[in-house]
Parts: sequence; C-alpha cells; structure tokens
Amino acid sequence: MPTYEYRCKNCEHEWESFQSIKAKPSRKCPECGKLKAERIISAGGGIIFKGSGFYQTDYRSDSWKKGEKADKKLQESSSSKDSKGSGDTKSSGTKKESSSD
Repeated sequence: MPTYEYRCKNCEHEWESFQSIKAKPSRKCPECGKLKAERIISAGGGIIFKGSGFYQTDYRSDSWKKGEKADKKLQESSSSKDSKGSGDTKSSGTKKESSSD
C-alpha cells in the first residue's frame, strides 16, 4: 500500500496518508476539518534491491556455467604453455647464437 501526500487548499497543511491504491483520495483536512484537501504528486519511496538475483549473471543456466569453467581452464592451460614455450624459444635462440660464433 502506497503512502500519499496531501495539502489543504484552505490552511496549507501538508500530511501523508497510508492508503490502498483503490481507496478514494482524502478530501478532509485533519487540521482545519474543511473538505479542501488535494493529493499532491510526490517522488515516492525509493526501491532498494537487496540480495542476489538482481543481476543478469545471477540467472545463468548450469550449462552456461560449465562452459565458462571449461573456457577458463583452456585459457589457463594455454597461457601456462605459452609462458613455458616462450622461455624455451629464448634459450634455444641463445644457443644458436653462441654456436654460430
């Protein structure tokens, strides 16, 4: 149930009222008692998202998660091979240079 803000046209008193959406707007001012109240437009309450389930990645399927893990393993294994392979190339390149002399 939302909270509505009201203002009296007669006495300028402002107040809030917790009402159902289906309820008719209040007309009677609680301060002066006249039927001059009007509902005013307000910013309303902010929505606060707490917990999981609010991001696109929270709803990934199991098959997608398995594929992602497999991709990470492939990347890790290829990067470790590249670092080993590049070290071997440098040492063999050094050997070639020394044998040429």
